[in-house]
Amino acid sequence: MPKAVVIGGGVGGLTAGVALRRKGWDVTVLERASHLAPVGSGLAIAPNALKALDALDLGDRIRRLGRFEGRAGVRRADGRWLVHTTEDDAQARYGDSVVIMLRAALMDVLTDALGEAHLRLGVTVSDVDAAGGVVRTGEGDLEADLVVAADGIHSATRGALFPGHPGPVYSGVTAWRGLVPRADLPIQSTESWGKGLVFGVHLLAGNAGDAGEAGDAGDIGDTVYVYATDVSPAGAVHGDEREELLRRFGDWHEPIPSLLRAADPAKIIRNDIFSFGTPLPALHSGRVAFAGDAAHPMTPNLGQGACQAIEDAVVLAFPAGGSPAVEDVLPAYTAARLDRTWKIVRQSMTICRLTRVRHPLAVRLRDLGMSTAARLSPDLMLRSMNDVLGWRPPAATGRTSTPSIPSDG
Repeated sequence: MPKAVVIGGGVGGLTAGVALRRKGWDVTVLERASHLAPVGSGLAIAPNALKALDALDLGDRIRRLGRFEGRAGVRRADGRWLVHTTEDDAQARYGDSVVIMLRAALMDVLTDALGEAHLRLGVTVSDVDAAGGVVRTGEGDLEADLVVAADGIHSATRGALFPGHPGPVYSGVTAWRGLVPRADLPIQSTESWGKGLVFGVHLLAGNAGDAGEAGDAGDIGDTVYVYATDVSPAGAVHGDEREELLRRFGDWHEPIPSLLRAADPAKIIRNDIFSFGTPLPALHSGRVAFAGDAAHPMTPNLGQGACQAIEDAVVLAFPAGGSPAVEDVLPAYTAARLDRTWKIVRQSMTICRLTRVRHPLAVRLRDLGMSTAARLSPDLMLRSMNDVLGWRPPAATGRTSTPSIPSDG
C-alpha cells in the first residue's frame, strides 16, 4: 500500500487525506496544533466544491445543512441592489446552490471521514526531502511515496522548495469576521460595497456538529456570519474591533448596524489579507504536491479559497490503472491545476481592487457600471462565474489531462 504524508490539518490537508484514503493510500495527516481550532468563522461551499465533495461521497452531508434562499448579491451602502441572483437561478445553471457554513462544521465532516487514526496533532515538521519523500519532525522521520504540502498561506515547505518565489503579498485590505445571533432580524445573503469598504452578511447553514449522517440541521438559521474589509496599512492595531466596525459601518443599511451592536467584541477576528502576485512555477517538486493556500493563496472576494483546496485534493487523488511513479505523475497535477487556480487568484484580486476604490466619482462609476450591466444581462452575476462554478471533478468529465496518482505500490 503506498504511503502519503499530508502536512497541515486545514481544509485542504484533511480533504487530501480523505481523497487519498478513498483511493487505497495509507495516509498520515500532520498538524502542528495540539487541537483543530479552525481559523475563521464561516465559509462558502460553492457548486464546484460540492461536486468535488460528491467524488468523496461527502457532498450530500454538506447539502443537508441547507442553502441560501431568496436573493443574494451586491448592494450599495444604502441598501440599493447593484447585482443579484436567486437560489433557483443557481440551481438551474449549475445543478447546485451555495452552502454557507461554519468552517468548524466542515472540519468535523472531514475529520470524521479521515478517521482519528490518520490524524496526528501537535507534530511540527522541520524539513522535507522532496526527492526522497522524507518528512522530518520532532518525533522522528516519516517516509512517504507522496507528500502533500497543505501548510497554509505562509507555507514553510513552499519557502524551502521554492526559495526564489516572492511569496504572498499584502492585498491592501484588512478583514474582520464574526458570528452574531440572528434574533428576529431579516437576513439575506448580501455583500454591500461602499467607498473602499465591504460588509458581508450570510445566514449560516448550520452549526458545528450538525453535519452528521442523520442530517439534523439543529440550530439552522440562528447564527449570522458577518465579515468586512477596509483599505488599511498592513499590521494596523485597533483597541476595540467592534467599535472600529461601528465607526465604519454604523450608518449603513440594516441589518448591518443592528448586527454589529449585537456582536460580541471578544469574538470578532481581524487579519490582513494576503494573496499571490506571482504564481508558483509548478504545484509540485519531486514527490511533494502543494494544495490549498500553500499553492495559491487568494483574496476572499470570490469565496473560493476553501473550494479550490477541495478541488486540489480530489484532482490529486484521481486514480488510473497502471499509474507511473509519483514523480512522473505530479507534472500532470500541475498541468491540471496551475492555470485554473492562477486565473481564480487574479480574478479574485481584480474584484478586491474594485472594492478598494475610494474616490466618490470612481465609486459612482463602478456602481453605475455594475447596475447597468445587470439590467442589460440579468444573469450576469452567475454567468460571470461560469468558469469557476461550472467545474466538475475528473471522474465526471472524463478529461484525460487530469493526473492519476498511483493507488498501488
